[in-house]
Amino acid sequence: MTEAAVAARRPAGGLDAAVAARLLAFLLPLALLAGAYGSQYFGGLYPCEMCWWQRYAHFAALVFATPAFFFPARSGMSRMLVVLAALAIAVSGAIGVYHAGVEAKIFEGFTQCTAEMKSSSTAELLKQITHAPLVRCDEVQFRFLGITLAGWNAILSLGGAALILILSLRARRA
Repeated sequence: MTEAAVAARRPAGGLDAAVAARLLAFLLPLALLAGAYGSQYFGGLYPCEMCWWQRYAHFAALVFATPAFFFPARSGMSRMLVVLAALAIAVSGAIGVYHAGVEAKIFEGFTQCTAEMKSSSTAELLKQITHAPLVRCDEVQFRFLGITLAGWNAILSLGGAALILILSLRARRA
């Protein structure tokens, strides 16, 4: 079925489920990464190792979601890329659940602190080590409405991934 025929069947002002799924698969990880980097660079909240893992999964989601726009929304290739993006988003959400559990002391996390170091010389490396923030995965840096940032990532990622998959299934049936 052509996209024009699909557009004629949906309600006025409505968004086709396949188009909505594709948009959400792209915009959700983009927004969550923007929030993560914004909180880091503007809010002074440095990421721990598990924070990075959550970001990596969102980057993977963008790698899948971006090329989906090069195909018609209802094509098999676009649907497959959107589903892969949803799965990557869900992985980030699952890591967020584990991270929130570590912060709440439900799970045992890392026993050491982690920090990212990049250097071209020994003197520069020493300077980075002495000035690097030590961020533990089990210490909460910030809460919003009583929920940690890892908890918010879990809620938004798992909820968003579920919605993307539901929209993808709905688009396939139509």
